[in-house]
Amino acid sequence: MSVGIIVLIVVVLLIAAGAVMYNGLVRLNQQASEAWSDITVQLKRRYDLIPNLVNTVKGYAAHESKVFEEVTAARVSAINAQGVAETARAEGDFQQTMKSLFAVAEAYPDLKASQNFQDLQAEITDTEDKIQASRRFYNGVVRDFNTKRKVFPTNIFAGMLGFKQDKEFFELDDAQTAAVQEPVAVTF
Repeated sequence: MSVGIIVLIVVVLLIAAGAVMYNGLVRLNQQASEAWSDITVQLKRRYDLIPNLVNTVKGYAAHESKVFEEVTAARVSAINAQGVAETARAEGDFQQTMKSLFAVAEAYPDLKASQNFQDLQAEITDTEDKIQASRRFYNGVVRDFNTKRKVFPTNIFAGMLGFKQDKEFFELDDAQTAAVQEPVAVTF
């Protein structure tokens, strides 16, 4: 074999390896975008259910206007959030206000027995489960993308191929996690 053929084979192998790396990064990038879209669809579904829930609870607990205002404000903030980090922050605040709303509902046995309230609560629970599943899937794809971008030899070429930054995980910060896990105090 001549030196020219060996050089040609090496060049072809390098181009093929670059194409495989690029295609893998593009595939994971697209999966992350799709997974984020799934999260936003489920979040929108939940945000659309909240006014119905608030109105149902309002009928039983009209004097709890502060809770209703907080839920509404948190919903608007979450709807208007842009990007992964801002959405995660808004979601933590929203989840905390939703705990307050459900705590108010606990104080009204007639409300808890209402079929409309039970149906809304079931819809929200189902949506929360879908949000968590979508979030886990998104974070898994982000983990795979970030790992692939950092491992050898892809890390050498990732920047040249246009993949310069890691993707953000969708997670609550420590303060929000602690706030969501604390029980809500309800006083009358």
